[in-house]
Amino acid sequence: MLDYAIVGAGSAGCLLAARLSEDAGADVLLLEAGGPDTKREIHIPAAFSKLFKSDVDWNYETAPQPNLAGRTVYWPRGKVLGGSSSLNAMMAIAGSSRDYDDWIWSWSDVAPFYERVRTDLALEELRDPNPLTLAFVDAAQQAGIEPSPGLEPMHLDGVRTTPLTQRRGRRYSAADAYLRPALARPNLTVRTNAHVTRVAVEHGRAIGVEVDGEVVGAREIILCGGTVNSPQLLLLSGIGPRDELERHSIPVVHELAAVGAHLEDHLAGGVLYESLRPLTLYAAEKPLQILRFFTTRKGMLTSNVAEAAAFVRSRPDAAAPDLELLFAPVLFEEEGLVPPRGHGFTIGAVLLQPRSSGTVRLRSADPFAAPEIDPRYLSQPEDLQVIAHGIELARKVASMPAFEGIAGAELEPGEAPVNEWIRSRAHTLYHPVGTCRMGAVVDAELRVRGIEGLRVVDASVIPRVPRGHTHLPTLMVAERAAELLRGGARREPQLLDASV
Repeated sequence: MLDYAIVGAGSAGCLLAARLSEDAGADVLLLEAGGPDTKREIHIPAAFSKLFKSDVDWNYETAPQPNLAGRTVYWPRGKVLGGSSSLNAMMAIAGSSRDYDDWIWSWSDVAPFYERVRTDLALEELRDPNPLTLAFVDAAQQAGIEPSPGLEPMHLDGVRTTPLTQRRGRRYSAADAYLRPALARPNLTVRTNAHVTRVAVEHGRAIGVEVDGEVVGAREIILCGGTVNSPQLLLLSGIGPRDELERHSIPVVHELAAVGAHLEDHLAGGVLYESLRPLTLYAAEKPLQILRFFTTRKGMLTSNVAEAAAFVRSRPDAAAPDLELLFAPVLFEEEGLVPPRGHGFTIGAVLLQPRSSGTVRLRSADPFAAPEIDPRYLSQPEDLQVIAHGIELARKVASMPAFEGIAGAELEPGEAPVNEWIRSRAHTLYHPVGTCRMGAVVDAELRVRGIEGLRVVDASVIPRVPRGHTHLPTLMVAERAAELLRGGARREPQLLDASV
């Protein structure tokens, strides 16, 4: 029997497979529903939106959102080695140390694991920042936002260009950083195009996972499917709220009411401006830029699009930043699903600490059907107020002297009422958490409550959405999980060989 079966080769799954297979005596199997990360656009930073709705994307849509004008919201999720770290904007911002006030773990518990993540990733700065991005950083300071040395957890407030998970101008996903250097180990097996449909449980213990109609046994089953797929798989396996399971005629293996509940996500709206200077990413696919990328690893194609960020407090008594401004030197329209209409730039306003929360539930008992995702965006009115504050702050930044001769007409919202515009345009910033949250679905060691031999290790265990971006927190969770699974064995931070 295998020692470990890991379901999902996203950020957490890739790291866990690498860490657990460091023990030569442990047999590790990593199962990924998607394929290998060979698609060219994965490795070209500015091309990430071209991966949306492709064969490396789960291509989810939310339920209609009453407080977003009845719209469904597109949710890209990586279905490929590296998971969403192969599709994301590569922003390496962990959030605030205060985020852990709401966890079972504390900042002192997790700080050493963040240090391991940062050491292994060896984060990089933008190779070729856009001149408009540098103008935004200057303008934000002119608007009263302090410069930030690193957007670090202990000192998150401020503005700077974005630290990135890149290597020499290319994306550096979790598959690149962790999995690829480990693939030569004989005790690690990776299966792609392997869609797990059920966790097999006998007498209160997980004994294996069902894939391609066969149950593969393992001593420890570790779900790393993410905030959507991990609760879905628990529900399909009969672990979850009784009424939800009975609604789909799934036998109740273990009643656990919190599975799929407490879904939180960052909602974002943006102000779009015409650029009076033709320097934006509208020109990123021109032959010169393509040549620069492939010959020097510089130019517009090295951009992560969201090139700078400012973390601010929407009210003076906020304990930590609750609002993020993101700058993109391009018109980011319809979530990047359509080409920009011309030269322009976007200042996004991101709600960092939503009060609204929702659920992931089943649409049917079919394991290949997409689940029902209902974030219930803006169901708490305070959330709308914070985003509206961010829109006005973005306008203030765009009016500063640093943007003189750069910022042209405001294209959106323009004359539209701000609240109405937010409801008609706001979208996810791709940071869902909480559906298998610590303290409710899993314990402090990430074990599913009431089931032996089963853990969840991914963003779904995070009990409160961080004030940053979720890739680094997810890697941190996986680092700590690896130590827990290995009985507390510690290692010194070690830079993995990226040349493998």
